[in-house]
Amino acid sequence: MEEKNNKVLVGSDDVETFAEELANTTHVLPRHIDVNPENVEHGLAKLVLTLVELIRKLMEKQAMRRMDGGSLSEEEIEKLGESMLLLENKMDELKNYFGLKNEDLNLDLGPLGKLM
Repeated sequence: MEEKNNKVLVGSDDVETFAEELANTTHVLPRHIDVNPENVEHGLAKLVLTLVELIRKLMEKQAMRRMDGGSLSEEEIEKLGESMLLLENKMDELKNYFGLKNEDLNLDLGPLGKLM
């Protein structure tokens, strides 16, 4: 077994250790997949809104960097602010429609931690 960048790498000849590591990840994966059409729609909405929220946050950070760097005019800052506010409002509307909260969009990626 080897450690690299805080991740444990298990060699192919170390079957017992690999089996132990695999057993430690089973709590992350669901035991079964629920294919109920209502759940599929909700799950898809959650996934799409999570991705949109991640991209929105990245865009906000980039906009702040550009504003701090002085590369935007006052008019561009105004338009950017309005656009970001409209996007945030639309996200709130969609989250409300699908019955999602902000914490629902912060997916737990198991050993990798939270998405956002």
